[in-house]
Parts: sequence; C-alpha cells; structure tokens
Amino acid sequence: MYLKIVQSTITLLLGTLCFSNLIDVFALSKRDAGSTKHRERTFEFTYRTTIDSLPLGTKHLEVWLPYPESDENQDIFDIEIDTPSAATVHREPAYDNRILYVSIDRPESMPQNIQLKFKVRRREYLRRDFDKADENAVRSFDPEIEKFLRPKRLVPINDQIRAWARDVTRGKKTTLEKARAIYDYAISILKYDKSGTGWGRGDLLYACDEKRGNCTDFHALFTGFSRALGIPARFAIGFPLPLERGQGEIPGYHCWAEFYLEGYGWVPVDASEGWKYPEKKDYFFGGHDENRVQLSIGRDIVLQPQHRGDPLNYFVYSYVEADGKRIRDTVSHKFYFRDLSSSRASQSVGN
Repeated sequence: MYLKIVQSTITLLLGTLCFSNLIDVFALSKRDAGSTKHRERTFEFTYRTTIDSLPLGTKHLEVWLPYPESDENQDIFDIEIDTPSAATVHREPAYDNRILYVSIDRPESMPQNIQLKFKVRRREYLRRDFDKADENAVRSFDPEIEKFLRPKRLVPINDQIRAWARDVTRGKKTTLEKARAIYDYAISILKYDKSGTGWGRGDLLYACDEKRGNCTDFHALFTGFSRALGIPARFAIGFPLPLERGQGEIPGYHCWAEFYLEGYGWVPVDASEGWKYPEKKDYFFGGHDENRVQLSIGRDIVLQPQHRGDPLNYFVYSYVEADGKRIRDTVSHKFYFRDLSSSRASQSVGN
C-alpha cells in the first residue's frame, strides 16, 4: 500500500486501497452549538459502477466519480477503492468538490468495475435559533457566498423569475420570512411526481410550468427564487437512507438545499421531504435529518481532470467517456448501505 499526496491530488496504486482518512477526521473540530445532542447515524456505504461494454476499438476509457468528504455534518473514514487501474483524487475549482478519476488505456476485458466503499457518521443538521440572526448586519462581499447568487443553465434568473419570486414573497420583509415563503410555496404548488418525462433535471421553468417533479425540481424552484431576490442559496446532492436501520440497496439519489441568512449563516432546507412528510414540514425548514450522505454541491460542474462534454447538471452518478465521447447506455450503478454500531465505528476512526 502506498499513499502519495501532491498538490491536493491523492495517487492510489492498482487494486484496492483501504485507509483511514485522517485529514478528513481532523477537519471536524468545528461544530454548531448544541450539535452534541443531535441524532447521529453510522453506516457503511458502497458505490459501484459497472461498464458492460464499450464502442469497438476504444483506446482510452475515463471515469469520474464523486468522492466523499468530511464536513461539519458528516465524518467520512475507512475508504476502500477497487479499480482496474490507478486512481487519483482531484478537486474541481468552482465548488471544491472532490472527484475520483480512473484512467484505463486499451480496456479490453469487459465488464469494467469500479467500487468505492466508505464509512459515514452523519449528524442531524439543525439551524433554528433564528433569534440569534442579525439581519441588519452589514453585508460584506464574500465570493464563496456570492457565487450562490449566480444563474445556472436550468436555473435562470430573469425578469420573469424575479416577478414570480416577488409575488410569492409579497408582504415579507426579512430574508428569513422570504425564504420561508418560497419554501412553503414550493411545497404547496409542486407535487412529487416522477411520471412521464422532464422531471429530475432540476429545471426551474419545468417546475413552474408543470408543477411537479422530484427533489431536483423542488430545489431548483427554491434556489432559483431565492437567488432572484438576492438570497444566496446552494444545492447539494447525495443519497438517502431509509428510516429503518439495517442494510440494503438504495434505488437513487436525493438532493437538498441551504440558504444564507445574513448575520447567522447557512440554513438547511429540504422542500421535497417537507412535501412527502407534511407532519415534518416545519422540521425540514432549518433541518436535515441524519439519514443521508452528501457527495457534492453545485450545478454545472466542470470535472477535473477536465472532461470533454458539457458541464454536468449535477454530480452524483459516475461520468464516463470513451475516447473523449460520453457513454451512458452501457453504464450502470448500484448503491448499498449497512448500518454500523457507534462503538465499532469509533474504534475504526481511532485506528
């Protein structure tokens, strides 16, 4: 086993490499006040990509996968990587997401399998002590916050969007009141409905026109209307876990959002979960539960090393190019979870 760190890129040997991600663990000293009382969940997560076939004569195969990272709400540790060739970990500059990159020359045998397995300690993320917010604080330009005011390809900001957002928040004075009004509107006007086509792209205009979709569409409306009113809002994506403890397969991704409250900080919201569980509508304004793992933030992602296709709408599934051309039809994904006891996980982190 060999680990080499050069300019924020981790180079890994062939085969499977297992290591405790000490850099991530030590980065977890920052905590929200009272977070020690928040609920936690510790589990193992397996992310598997299979490429069943490639165009005849493919000379070079490239695969990019989201690479998990610890933050204030989750510890990532005991990472295992199983790849058919060397893998490197990179950071993309726009949102600082980490990316696992696999490059395979002359891939002859099929299928090609890539597996990423890691352990997660996820904490409930609550920000509801709004009496501590000082919305009269002088707003200073912070590029790391201001970038979450910019439009995206499927989340435009124009006069029509601004007019809709102003109408939804009519009579609301503070940022908190406006954000809550947008959250309530998204839940009231949209239906969680994955029938037909068009849903799942996080398309703001689709959501406003069709008034349905999945979590991406709910949060396209929330982030788009917020940004149209000058409220920074960011999009995050990962995977949900079922409420029941145990183990099993996870059918697909989940996404959520945050908005920035001046004089307070980022506030979590999950509008699609608020729609699914009306009794928890208030909870998901200012709260993310512990039943999730985050893999990336942002929209219109440019991968590193840079891929040849268009920027990714969002980054949660692996992206594959054969000789510089994207392939989809022969790429499949499987995701699994297994709950762990807290004591076992603590021993693992400490090793």
